[in-house]
Parts: sequence; structure tokens; C-alpha cells
Amino acid sequence: MSTRAAAVATIDEHEVRLSNPDKVIFPETGFTKGDMVEYYRRIAPVILPHLRGRPVTLKRFPDGTGAQGFFNKNAPPNTPAWLKTVMLDSPHSTKGRDQVRYLLLDSEAALAWAANLAGIELHVPPWRVGPRGGVRGVDRLIFDFDPGPPAGLAECARAALLLRDALAADGLTAYPGVSGGKGMHLYAPIRETAPAQTDRYAHRVATALEEANPDLVLSKMAKAERGGKVFLDWSQNSGPKTTVCPYSLRAKPRPTVALPVTWAEVERAESGGDPGALVFTAADVPGRIAEHGDLAEPILGGGPPVPNR
Repeated sequence: MSTRAAAVATIDEHEVRLSNPDKVIFPETGFTKGDMVEYYRRIAPVILPHLRGRPVTLKRFPDGTGAQGFFNKNAPPNTPAWLKTVMLDSPHSTKGRDQVRYLLLDSEAALAWAANLAGIELHVPPWRVGPRGGVRGVDRLIFDFDPGPPAGLAECARAALLLRDALAADGLTAYPGVSGGKGMHLYAPIRETAPAQTDRYAHRVATALEEANPDLVLSKMAKAERGGKVFLDWSQNSGPKTTVCPYSLRAKPRPTVALPVTWAEVERAESGGDPGALVFTAADVPGRIAEHGDLAEPILGGGPPVPNR
């Protein structure tokens, strides 16, 4: 990457201004903004299918992860004309907006542009935008595992295996991933349906799992009760919620990644293996893709209907 203060790159036939490529974004490793742009460009073939059609909320850290960041839902004023956006109603906006003009990152150029804004994290909802605008139904179940110390990734792995079996009993196939932080994610593709139905089902599953495993699983959001347990956040399935996209970088001291993993890796972490083996950085991702392809690809194609229970 050039050491010039700014450069213009031609990507997908679009001119993308790349500024301050040598600025350190991840202080623990010296990973720069230029490195971040290159990461997103390199993994574009696997991350773009998970972004396509989904309005993106950026989590930006202009001064690096050692400083305060912020969520950016509304497309910035300097958004280029070639970058797709969509105007959607925002009844739950904390800033009193009736509508938000969201970004749609559907190309390598769009990814590079967002990374140049220090958009480290890419968050998307469990639904897509329709071909003529508007919102389609939720097309995947999402569970976010948040361990309360001293619980960690090993306990998340144990809870993920229990949830996998519970979903399988209802005819749903689950796919695991690590969050890039201290927890995990679990996805299950479903037939498009209303958010209220997925939210209700996910809550029931989480509650049942807590009742059967009270020393491990927590379905309530009260942080005071999380010590030594794994909070199974079922609320990610509601319409306004977003979850960090598979393959997105995370805003940590090191450039860790929210990455799909295999069930064999989850089982090893649960059965006494090194939970640290489930922590991956940007440098690990190209090799993972070469070995496994996109482990999260099955969540893109839809699935069975959400059980009505």
C-alpha cells in the first residue's frame, strides 16, 4: 500500500479515494487502514454474498480501536453517486429520524470505500431489501452467545452444541461462527417470515434451553445474572436488530474476525481443546477460505419454515 497521504484507486471501474493508508487502526499489531482496505478487497468474493441486499450499519473508528468509535447508519454526505443506498423507515431511531438512508455494500469498490472511512465492523439485519425497495421477511435465525466471566469460549461451545441439537429436533440446521470477541454466533437458514414469528420462536428455544441447563444457559438480558453463564441472545431476530456480518473485522486491539467455523472445531473447544483456537485474525482468513471455502454459504439459500411452537 502506498505511503502517500491519499491516493485514488480504480476498483470495479469506480474511482475510490484512499486516504492515510499508513494510519494505525489496530494499535496492538500495527494493522493499518491500508491493511484493512486490502483485507476487505481480498475477501470480497466471500463476504459480498452475506452483505448483498442487506442495509449496512458501519461501526467506525477514525482514530483506531484505542479511541472511541461510533455506529453510522445514515449514508455519509460524501457517499459517491455510484454507491447504492436505500431509504427505509426507521421507527426505532434513537435520533428521531423517520427514515434512514442506508448503505448497500455490493461490490469490492464499496467495501474499499467503507474501509477507508475506518468502517471496521459491518453490521446487517436478518432480512434483505426487496427488488423494489421495502423490507422482505427474516430469512435466518441468529443467536448471539455472550459469556459472563469466568465463562468463555469453551462454555459458548457447549451451549452452541446444545442449541444445535434443539434446533435439529425442530428440523432446522445450524451453522456456527465465532464473534471475533469472547462469544459465538449461530445461524439457521429459514423460509422468509415475519420478524415477530422468528423472535417468538427464538425466545422459546432459548428459554427451554435455560430451563434444561440452568447452570450454563441464560435467556434473560439482566447482566447481573450472567456470571459464569452464557447469555443466549435471542433478540437478534427482531426487525430493528443487526448482527456483525460473517467475515467482518471486529474493533478489538488486534484485527480479529467474526468467522464461520466447523462443528468439529466447536466440539474440540467444548471437550477440553484450546478455546483460543477459535480466535482468528485477518491474517488467518485467506487460508481458512482456501481450506474450507465459505462455511457460512448454506445460510444464504433459505431453509424450512420456522416451527410454530
